[in-house]
Amino acid sequence: MGFNHHHHPHQHATHDNYGPEARYAVEREAELPTTKWEEEIARGLEYGLPGADSIVDRRIPTFSRGELPHFAGINTFLKAPYLEDVRRCGEYDVAVLGAPFDGGTTYRSGTRFGPQGIRKISALYGPYSFELGVDLRESITIADLGDIFTIPANIEKTFDQISKAVAHVYESGAFPVVLGGDHSIGYPTVRGVAQHMTGNLGIIHFDRHVDTQETDLDERMHTTPWFHATDIPNVPPKNLVQIGIGGWQAPRPGVKVGRERGTTIMTVTDCVEMGIEAAAERALEVAWDGADAVWLSFDVDCLDAAFVPGTGWPEPGGFLPREVLKFIQLIAERPLAGIEVVECSPPYDNAEITSLIATRVICDTLGCLVRAGHLPRRTS
Repeated sequence: MGFNHHHHPHQHATHDNYGPEARYAVEREAELPTTKWEEEIARGLEYGLPGADSIVDRRIPTFSRGELPHFAGINTFLKAPYLEDVRRCGEYDVAVLGAPFDGGTTYRSGTRFGPQGIRKISALYGPYSFELGVDLRESITIADLGDIFTIPANIEKTFDQISKAVAHVYESGAFPVVLGGDHSIGYPTVRGVAQHMTGNLGIIHFDRHVDTQETDLDERMHTTPWFHATDIPNVPPKNLVQIGIGGWQAPRPGVKVGRERGTTIMTVTDCVEMGIEAAAERALEVAWDGADAVWLSFDVDCLDAAFVPGTGWPEPGGFLPREVLKFIQLIAERPLAGIEVVECSPPYDNAEITSLIATRVICDTLGCLVRAGHLPRRTS
């Protein structure tokens, strides 16, 4: 992606050149402003000094201070500004925060590097999605708060840190985007949101594993978040919908808990056979039934193991990327309380593809929330 922005399709192009989605996308681009892009260029020249005399394009500074080049810069999510003073996070529409913790992992560790890996590959992305017809830079403000100070030797202290951090962001009015970390963080993130709600919170959970047993290896681990989350008074188990569950890694104690508590499980086959649109409709119906808000918890291992080598418990037979992205896009037509993406383990990743899908899930969620009018949040 370079500096050039074309606001109008060439005059000789007719509608016959495009399919329905492409026609929408091409026409929509002409309506998107470039105001924030121009401000970024001006800021880059001011802070990074005008480029050397030999540089023909005078929008290029000496020091990289924006999106370009994609390989340059200090890694934040989508090159968003780093907000050192977290007391100011409410000034932004979206706040990204890392939860680098893998002390809840029961097999392959490495998700403590998840936030780092996701941020690194996110530099590859621009803020504009062709199909969605959304430019995040022009429509919302994003800040990267850096990482929560987790305690590697103590999972319960880490839970308290995560709950406090997420509660702070959620209460500020910013939309929280949490970069995991293993799935044990699902309990403290939900706890942080639920304590600032009067009504009920629903959970939409993408995963191959149920994660609903009470303890694992004698502790609360990444296999246990939803047992404890649905023990919170305003997080009823009837509003937990789990999508993609299956394979040879679903411990029976967790299945028993789901059965007893009346949670909803949809396997990959269920979703594919009923169609992603119908499956998304059903998931929203369950999560929103009497709830005031819904939390999206996305475990990258819901995808087929071929697409997510960089995860702790890869399992064949999961979703294809296009299926899961379509699902996410439909879910984000309704408002969300926030999103976490977990179980991305860069040490096991191949060519950063697991980090890439984690980034894409977040970007598509934000883009669809923008397109549906849920971001920026209305101040009323």
